[in-house]
Amino acid sequence: MAAVALPHDWLTWRLSGSSDIRDLTTDRSDASGTGYYDPAAGQYRYDLLARALRISEDQARSIVLPRVVTANEQAATGDASRGWGHLVLGPGAGDNAAAALGLGMRPGDVAISIGTSGVVSAISPGPIQDPTGMVTGFADATGQFLPLAVTLNGSRVLDGAARMLGVDHAGLAELALAAEPGANGLTLIPYLEGERTPNLPRATGSFIGLSLASMNPQDVARAAVEGLLCGLADGLEAMTALGVPVESVKLIGGAARSAAVQQIAPAVLGRQVQVPEPGEYVADGAARQAAWVLSGAQEPPSWTTSAVHTFTAEPTPQVREAYASRQGLIAQRD
Repeated sequence: MAAVALPHDWLTWRLSGSSDIRDLTTDRSDASGTGYYDPAAGQYRYDLLARALRISEDQARSIVLPRVVTANEQAATGDASRGWGHLVLGPGAGDNAAAALGLGMRPGDVAISIGTSGVVSAISPGPIQDPTGMVTGFADATGQFLPLAVTLNGSRVLDGAARMLGVDHAGLAELALAAEPGANGLTLIPYLEGERTPNLPRATGSFIGLSLASMNPQDVARAAVEGLLCGLADGLEAMTALGVPVESVKLIGGAARSAAVQQIAPAVLGRQVQVPEPGEYVADGAARQAAWVLSGAQEPPSWTTSAVHTFTAEPTPQVREAYASRQGLIAQRD
């Protein structure tokens, strides 16, 4: 094995026209996701790489790993012989780090992204280490840190509930908002495809507390939205327990367009939430990084995000309490 690189490291290398693997580069955010890069110390852990590859540490040190460039550093220049003219190649970034850059997030800002998976991410000025594994201590794309808590089950929880009730997403939201908080005692534990936070890969989902009072489309829809949000609230709570500052919460991703998610999220989270206009925030972050690298400045360029809508609601701690008491009452796949 001559070198180990991530796909975007390889792409940067190919665009540069280099044939020397020692010219491979990467960025802090994606490097911090490998498991063998320590973002706090800013260096590779060859002992962990050796364990992963089942080789000696001396053998691991003979493998070329990409040079980790700083947030605003030029990673390479493009191969002008291909007719592209002069290209400057930036460091690149992981998707969540790029989204944070595109949203203009600063310490105290939290983004909750509900797409296929659910992601709670925050900007932290210092490194975060969580021995429970609930929060992963990634680096961000600015030289700071990006603690993440990720659930496997995101918007697909709403997809499944809508399909089960025979409605579209607008219909599901209408049903959920017609029910009272707590869904008449019904709780959905939404581990529909297993779960990664908590680490339960063979778990299945469960409706708990079903009664004649809650056996109706409105309460089933409400339980689906509340169950999805309770899992994300657990991730947010794990971050605050580690000292991550939380001053504002932005809700993004496909499911953030749901009127039920927008209106129920502040009740479950116990905080007001801001919902920006739908956008491609990962691509926006890539554009902002490109501008930063070209400017040569120490700080990223000023950035204006889209208008946001703020939602507030009376907190419903009883929903979280019911979810917490029932969270372990699940079946496992064979």
